[in-house]
Amino acid sequence: MSRMPSAGPSQRQLRVGEQVRHALSDLLQRGEVRDDLVETTVISVSEVRMSPDLKLATAFVSPLGAKDDAAVIAALNRHARFIRGKVSPALRQMKYMPEFRFRLDTSYDNMARIDDLLRSPEVARDLDTEKDD
Repeated sequence: MSRMPSAGPSQRQLRVGEQVRHALSDLLQRGEVRDDLVETTVISVSEVRMSPDLKLATAFVSPLGAKDDAAVIAALNRHARFIRGKVSPALRQMKYMPEFRFRLDTSYDNMARIDDLLRSPEVARDLDTEKDD
């Protein structure tokens, strides 16, 4: 009896990812990561995706107002082991503490690009044609 692979993350992955997101957000808000770049940047954690075995957490973050987003992501990845140790008390119910990877969240950019496309004259013209029919 084989199981069909699921299309997306399991309920458990989603629940644990949200718990990890809250723990990361709290840590970054308290300013416990001693790095000039991280301390001086407001960092929004929009999503944390957990691997199926819950041993890897990929955090999608948005550095707000930073001149160099890539430098902030690199700084967070340099401090990933420290961050892992600092969030472990908040996630003590987990059997294994996940390793952290930080990635730039580009979903806001994608939404803005789609919004711009929808407001473009070409699309507006096509939409007006459909209304006339």
